[in-house]
Amino acid sequence: MANNLSGKKVAVLGAGKMGGILLQALLRNGLLAPELTTATVAHEDRAKALSAKLGIPVGINNLQAAKDADVILIGVKPQVVEEVVAELRGHISPRQLIISVAASVPNSLIEKTLDAPVPVIRAMPNTPCLLCCGMTALAKGKYADASHVETATTMFDVVGRTVVVDEKHMDAVTGLSASGPAYIYIIIESLAEAGVKVGLPRDIATLLAAQTTMGAARVVLETGDHPALLKDAVTTPAGCTVDGIMELEEGKLRVTLIKAVVKAAQRAKELAFAGH
Repeated sequence: MANNLSGKKVAVLGAGKMGGILLQALLRNGLLAPELTTATVAHEDRAKALSAKLGIPVGINNLQAAKDADVILIGVKPQVVEEVVAELRGHISPRQLIISVAASVPNSLIEKTLDAPVPVIRAMPNTPCLLCCGMTALAKGKYADASHVETATTMFDVVGRTVVVDEKHMDAVTGLSASGPAYIYIIIESLAEAGVKVGLPRDIATLLAAQTTMGAARVVLETGDHPALLKDAVTTPAGCTVDGIMELEEGKLRVTLIKAVVKAAQRAKELAFAGH
């Protein structure tokens, strides 16, 4: 993979949960040079600990970290994004790129707060990025162009798969892939519980459930076949699977999952309005 981050200075403002996951993965995979990378956190003691752990300068001054950076990744909590971006106003130029991973914060808020034609890209990654099997959606702001999207894609491809969408779809992305791991964990937990119910030891039941979930997901990704077609291939006439599927249909699993995504997407939209 071509590294168009080569030689670029990158600042991660808010190296907490998601910011920290991305920072560690990018350093570990050699996409960022430690001597060109800086980060910030809210507290001095945390800054010292993180600096020692990652081998990069970590401080508490966002402006100091951001002013010389080519790429500024904003990883702070959504409710403080406006405050952090306001600190940068007047000190950031259009040659720099801002990438925000703050949920429900639109590009327009950052652009308006900066009050300058700075390229901004909004990213919605999910927590499996920690193991480099995440899913990230990117949406560009009005001043970002294809090269900025390419830089962001290079960053997030390191931690999984990346798609580019119109920003109007970001709430739907939040409800599906960002919240989605929680839904899958409940499904895995339930399958494992079922294994225990029919006599399996819990550790074996959990392994069977988790590996089966991962395997099924890989088949969907790598064959490109419709999930319904793949389901039919497992479901032999008068076999065990069709009885199991009938129970799922009776329990309304399908419609419940659809409603979960719709509800989470609606909440993402509410949060965007509430914050701004």
